[in-house]
Amino acid sequence: MKEITLGQYYQTDSVLHRLDPRVKLIGTFCYIISLFIVNSWPGYVAAGIFLAVMILLSHVPFSYIVRGMKAIAFILTVTVLFNLFMTPGEPLVSFWKLTVTREGLSFAVKMAVRLVFLIIGSSLMTLTTTPTQLTNAMEDLMKPLKKLHVPVHEIAMMMSIALRFIPILMEETDKIQKAQMARGADFESKSIIQRVKSMVPILVPLFISAFRRANDLAMAMEARCYHGGEGRTRMKPLIYQRRDRIAYGVLAAFFCLCLSLRLLKF
Repeated sequence: MKEITLGQYYQTDSVLHRLDPRVKLIGTFCYIISLFIVNSWPGYVAAGIFLAVMILLSHVPFSYIVRGMKAIAFILTVTVLFNLFMTPGEPLVSFWKLTVTREGLSFAVKMAVRLVFLIIGSSLMTLTTTPTQLTNAMEDLMKPLKKLHVPVHEIAMMMSIALRFIPILMEETDKIQKAQMARGADFESKSIIQRVKSMVPILVPLFISAFRRANDLAMAMEARCYHGGEGRTRMKPLIYQRRDRIAYGVLAAFFCLCLSLRLLKF
């Protein structure tokens, strides 16, 4: 469970850490959209190079970022297998009732690359942005929705708390699992049914702990007379700097490159 990096913050001094959180949030969304725009290997190579440059600029160890991929290994494997065997096209290999096609192989590999880039890109944003900065960025970007009476501050706070609770719940799960193993619980059984049954002693106390933490947080906010975003000020207001404008330019150039590769069918 400790391998999950989404929602965690890695403290270091880098160009990405100093960028405005709004730039990083918009950049992450644009990068995710670009992954679904490109549909060819030159596009994926461009997306890979862009992500590699961002990782180098972040000063976050690559091994630390890749740790988060272990948590989605099962989902990634299932996705690849479904695309591999369920995509019609020119047969390459057949055994039993399953057939691997050329189109299925290509689509499965592309889907795997897309998912890996998506997870690493999303993790990079949370690793270089504190929950407070992320909340402020989401609130600022959603300000136009206030005219439609949308509770912007509450939504931003809720999303930030959810991200912050991911590593906390993972740590709590690890503690509960170790406690159950000390009492003789078997989590290494090869039987799927036994593994499912062994998860019950973990999920029940985990849900109780999550509700307890949520209740404690609500009481702490009430004790401090916390209310929505109306009339609240910030210690560090978000102001665009020259580096943020340069980052927007780089992001726009990358997005235009992805669109060009898609339209020219490279």
